[in-house]
Amino acid sequence: MFIPIGDDNRDRQRTPYINYLLILANIGVFVFLQGLGTDTHFTFAYSTVPAEILSGHDVITDSKILLDPYTRQRLEMPGLQQTNIPVYLTLITSMFMHGGIAHLAGNMLYLWICGDNLENMMGHQRYLFFYLLCGIAAGLSHVFASAFLGTSLLIPSLGASGAISGVLGGYMLLFPTRRIYLWVLLGTIAVPAFLAVGLWFAFQIINGLGALGGEETGGIAYAAHIGGFITGLVLVKFFVPRQPTPQKRPY
Repeated sequence: MFIPIGDDNRDRQRTPYINYLLILANIGVFVFLQGLGTDTHFTFAYSTVPAEILSGHDVITDSKILLDPYTRQRLEMPGLQQTNIPVYLTLITSMFMHGGIAHLAGNMLYLWICGDNLENMMGHQRYLFFYLLCGIAAGLSHVFASAFLGTSLLIPSLGASGAISGVLGGYMLLFPTRRIYLWVLLGTIAVPAFLAVGLWFAFQIINGLGALGGEETGGIAYAAHIGGFITGLVLVKFFVPRQPTPQKRPY
């Protein structure tokens, strides 16, 4: 097991204000609007639901009582709640919600390490647009994969993972040999970005194959991760301003 803890930022020239704001927004939504994950009604109202995106209509379902097979405890699973915005906007609102503290912490760690480098290259406005576009593309990847694979279209999805996957795809393409520092067992090692991010993407592909059986592996929308990553790879060069070609001096 390895955990990324940082990268080489010696060439950074811009302060990554947008990246900081994105991190604060994700934390703020989880703490104040999701109630640290306890406000399931808010979460089930503003997550992305494939059936809603495909139909363009809000879907409201009843709560269900589930029985824990081990403790025999009865638990209430909230149904889909009323969405007070156009359902297509949930492709954006869901990007700022998370299923738990570990989900939030893992996403923000990757965003903290890799996002500032892209913002430094793109500029603040381009980076924000790139981030949101990758997140939307990731959400749509999940929606269409759910429809194609025959999984339930009523299961909501949420999290910044798709957008951050796009950031990772762009990071790997722009900085393939940049050193990323990983914590491994009792020490740290430095590996090139193409290896660290490439291993992460390979993990998404392998686990995403589990969805071919009809379910998302472990409840994780791997199609969103893969879709966001590919979007980042394809689009990143369009968001980096071109450097002016130096003019040759006449002899």
